[in-house]
Amino acid sequence: MGYGSIGKRHLYLARLLFPNADIRVLRHKPTGIAIKYANGVFYDVEEARNFTPQIAVIANPAPFHISTAQTLAEIGVHLLVEKPLSTSCNGIQGLIEKCQNQNLILFTGYNLRFLPSLQEFRILLSKGIIGKVLSVRCEVGQNLPSWRPESDYRNGVSSQFKLGGGALFELSHELDYLRWIFGECEWVKASLSRQSNLDIDVEDTAHLILGLASLADNYQLICSVDLDFIRHDTTRLCIAIGEKGSLRWNGITGEVELYKAGEKDWKLLFSQRERRDESYLEEWKNFIAAIEGRDVPLINGEDGLKVIQIIEAARKSSLAGVRVDIQSPQNL
Repeated sequence: MGYGSIGKRHLYLARLLFPNADIRVLRHKPTGIAIKYANGVFYDVEEARNFTPQIAVIANPAPFHISTAQTLAEIGVHLLVEKPLSTSCNGIQGLIEKCQNQNLILFTGYNLRFLPSLQEFRILLSKGIIGKVLSVRCEVGQNLPSWRPESDYRNGVSSQFKLGGGALFELSHELDYLRWIFGECEWVKASLSRQSNLDIDVEDTAHLILGLASLADNYQLICSVDLDFIRHDTTRLCIAIGEKGSLRWNGITGEVELYKAGEKDWKLLFSQRERRDESYLEEWKNFIAAIEGRDVPLINGEDGLKVIQIIEAARKSSLAGVRVDIQSPQNL
């Protein structure tokens, strides 16, 4: 479902992995244009239901993810839902329960978890390479018009509130991998704003302070997160500051570096720049293995829900100017 840039990527990978499969694309309006790698096109969700697919990729704008996913889950379809899982928590728990009751895989598309460099960053931290982590600083940003220079950024999902745009939703990968590496988020203090003259109706900048799950010694890890659509020096960094030094992940270069206490410079520990589609391909392999019972999904529906909980709390915090606690699923 959906044939934007991410939908095209998923279609290509689906055909690569299933060269003989019958693969159809569900679009919201007729175009009359043949689609490479697809066996056909639907323009109505009921046509898609009658097709009775085994798996589906939900890659339309985020506000429509849950309704589309619910319709397909009702007939037993395994689901890979692109990030973010939705634009609000409404309906997500019901979808999760429906998939659980029908033994369906509900996979949330946070592909950064499959980057070898991020996985190495996580492993090194778990081994205590910098001792106890005392603080985490995370930032990601790129000038919005440069994301897809072949198209007008004003017409894209990222720039439109009604389609689930804005820095928080579009750059929510950071919120997912921070949970995965450092633990659950208990509260958030946020400031969301539009700082630039970009022709958009969403925030182009988000500054968040996260309180991550308290440890047994009553110590809480504090993490700062900066997300933006405005910087020209494309950046994706996470720095963990610990008792024995600092560990830095660079998502652009695929490098992990260590600054040991007492040293005078960073030391390169790992370097592997992502090859095109690599993390998405690994995501697909995990999705398929989970369907076949050979593995568990690395990112499930609950993971997608927890990111939306953080985002909703951040929006409330920014509006009210106060710290907001994260709601638990049973209270939604």
